[in-house]
Amino acid sequence: MAITLQKGQRIDLTKGNPTLSNILIGLGWDPVQSSGGGGLLSSLFGGGNKAPNVDCDASVLMLQDDKITKKEQLIYFGNLKSSCGSVTHSGDNLTGEGAGDDEQILVNLQDIPSYINKLVFVVNIYDCVRRKQDFGMLKNAYIRVQNQDNGEQLLRFNLSDDYSEKTSLVVAEIYRHGSDWKFGALGDGTKDTNLQELVRSYS
Repeated sequence: MAITLQKGQRIDLTKGNPTLSNILIGLGWDPVQSSGGGGLLSSLFGGGNKAPNVDCDASVLMLQDDKITKKEQLIYFGNLKSSCGSVTHSGDNLTGEGAGDDEQILVNLQDIPSYINKLVFVVNIYDCVRRKQDFGMLKNAYIRVQNQDNGEQLLRFNLSDDYSEKTSLVVAEIYRHGSDWKFGALGDGTKDTNLQELVRSYS
């Protein structure tokens, strides 16, 4: 049975399961239905409860001593696979519509180079300034970890904070602890308006 984490909690991934290597990181979110009730504006803009089309992008920062040292260590829709082959991104989901994961990232823990000490999972809203969008327009955001070898869901972290006016999320991290890997539930919202700004704080 999957463990449900709260913000700030940390859990061992491999200490009690030393053979764990191939994991799937699933991230999901849903657009919030607007509450308008009709009238002229609703008829002009297609109805009073239409969900906004918010394009969220999940990315992975592969950190060396908690820093990004080269551009190849950023895995995102423009660079779907790490040069070492240990991290693979499923590709971009443009709307967040539908049930289940919106974006997925495959990680092979055993293939991560020894100089990488941490993977940080982030989500930002594409073109958020021009579109005037923030994470208050989304709900049901989560990250989950699944053992790819047997399909077992290991853990889930639901992001339940109020992220209004936040345009990027630092969702979680997987990091080395001695010879083991641990997972940390972060859930920190920022006002970084694009991935470049977000990455800058790790450079």
